[in-house]
Amino acid sequence: MTFRAILFSILCTAATFAGAQHVSVYIGEPHVSIGVNFPVYPQLVRVPGYPVYYAPNAGANVFFYDGMYWVYQADRWYASSWYNGPWGEVGPEAVPVYVLRVPVRYYPHPPVYFSGWAANAPPRWGEHWGTAWVQTRAGWDHWDRASVPAAAPLPVYQRQYSGARYPQVDQQVVIHNQQYRYQPRETVVRQYYQQRAAHGASAAANAPGQVKKQEGAQSARDYAPGHVKKQQGAQSPQAVVENEGNEGAEQGHGQGHGQSKGKGKGHGKD
Repeated sequence: MTFRAILFSILCTAATFAGAQHVSVYIGEPHVSIGVNFPVYPQLVRVPGYPVYYAPNAGANVFFYDGMYWVYQADRWYASSWYNGPWGEVGPEAVPVYVLRVPVRYYPHPPVYFSGWAANAPPRWGEHWGTAWVQTRAGWDHWDRASVPAAAPLPVYQRQYSGARYPQVDQQVVIHNQQYRYQPRETVVRQYYQQRAAHGASAAANAPGQVKKQEGAQSARDYAPGHVKKQQGAQSPQAVVENEGNEGAEQGHGQGHGQSKGKGKGHGKD
């Protein structure tokens, strides 16, 4: 092989790898709009033999696995802990293998390039994403079907939140922590929950109501009548002693001066 051919091969490999790396290998911050709206909690049906649910009537390729929703839309993967987002983008290197293994037939809205692929087999992700992706996800399509993990419980508490009652991001974190006790098994999902917990704690600490509460407590403590009186009482004994000493000295001086005047008057009479 000539030097030019070798160089061309290296450049092609690098370009393929760079294309596969177009997003980070974790779930991004939940702010992405995927162009799909789910006004109510979707119907979720278990994929036979997989720890994954899919939404046959959601109008998009929606799955639920390991405590999170996964959507394949416009050739990209997104994830969220709530059924209608907001969504964080997920790089193809980070999507859990059991989501990737879901057979083609459970994609209600398959992309065009799924055409001709076996309905009972997973999509040909290696063919679609290239050699570099295959190298990072070696063995993704081989697993022991007898040791498939249990499916995570569905977050049915979210059914009561729709329309105007659908919570904001900070509220989602609080409600989720209160209502859903499942502990995820996938590293990427655990990292996502840690990020959300840190974000929720930071938002709570910086919330206007929390700041006002702290400021109010400080103001009340500083200006409370008992607190002011205590400070005055702590200072008053010394102040009183000094004042009494000064007053006594002034009185003594005044009495002595008066007596001198008295003696002077008596001497004048003699």
